[in-house]
Amino acid sequence: METQLKDLHPTQGQQQPKPELSESMHYEGSTKDDRPFLKPESSSIPISNESSEELEKKFAAFVRHDAYGPMGRGELSLEEKVLLAIAWLILVPIRVVFAISLLILYYVICRICTLFSAPNRDDGEQEDYAHMGGWRRAVVVQCGKFISRIMLFVFGFYWINETFRIPDNDYKSSAALNEGKDVCEEPERPGAIISNHVSYIDILYHMSLFFPSFVAKRSVAKLPLVGLISKCLGCVYVQRETKSSDFKGVSVAVTERVKEAHQDKSAPIMMLFPEGTTTNGDFLLPFKTGAFLAKAPVLPVILRYPFQRFSPAWDSISGVRHVIFLLSQFVNHLEVIRLPIYYPSQQEKDDPKLYANNVRRLMASEGNLIYSDIGLPEKRIYLSALNGNNSLPSVLHQKDD
Repeated sequence: METQLKDLHPTQGQQQPKPELSESMHYEGSTKDDRPFLKPESSSIPISNESSEELEKKFAAFVRHDAYGPMGRGELSLEEKVLLAIAWLILVPIRVVFAISLLILYYVICRICTLFSAPNRDDGEQEDYAHMGGWRRAVVVQCGKFISRIMLFVFGFYWINETFRIPDNDYKSSAALNEGKDVCEEPERPGAIISNHVSYIDILYHMSLFFPSFVAKRSVAKLPLVGLISKCLGCVYVQRETKSSDFKGVSVAVTERVKEAHQDKSAPIMMLFPEGTTTNGDFLLPFKTGAFLAKAPVLPVILRYPFQRFSPAWDSISGVRHVIFLLSQFVNHLEVIRLPIYYPSQQEKDDPKLYANNVRRLMASEGNLIYSDIGLPEKRIYLSALNGNNSLPSVLHQKDD
């Protein structure tokens, strides 16, 4: 039994060396997600009694290191309790009112701009207003960017430290040569923005800068206010536990949207988090290959959230608790590293796994992020252990990436 659990919980190693990008380099990861999904309603297996130190070592990518402790339930100092009491009485109510007002305002703008306009639909359950033209689309995009930045301000992100980094001359030259272009030429438009995933705040930042389309749960489209906004963003809706045929259909939709964004400057660009879940911001999980199947250039963006008291990372804490504590912080910080557009070589175009791994390697190197070989299934196991559950869901079949 211990052997089975060890297979489920790979040990987190030290930070791996960061070699140069290689077109011939192949390592873990494939077109299929090699980490199994979990079946919640099936029979379960017992969890071994492990110390918190052992759990934190195995699941280091999801461990919180702030003053609020695991799951935000740690013992707080007297000073922290006083600050929270002041924030709950004054700051949180003001921020909640402003945030809801901004959300309603943007919903009204989206509703007006989509009046008498039919959404773009495909054969499945996908529909969006992201392909509108003229003044309607311009108003939706510009107002969306502005309100997203105001929302970040309301959440305490008063300033954002953005860095534009060129890794080295070799990378820059090879990227240009891959496309047969001169380095000084205007770069092609990327088909997708690739970012590490730390928090739901990531979405607000990318909306404020790029206003891209996201991959979202299918249930988001039916939410009040947010549903219409997600359709104006042009979100591609998915169901996590779904039939293989449906999942492949979504993968095709994402690939087509990435190709469209690369070829058509008026099309909404895709924003993809290839890790598939959030971390504590210090690690980079294996990349799924769905973002790289279109063979289009991508724009890597690295997000970091420095903190002193509460970490904005949404890793192993409930959503409601996280929002309350986040709004209770007087100041929150966000650092962004924007890398040059990554142009895949022909070998990377022919091998999405190689393409994904090389982009991941570049982002880990430039963002000083630690490699981790765990993912969403292990995150569920860690959360189950933190909640004191005595059993774990058993492993199911593999899913297509």
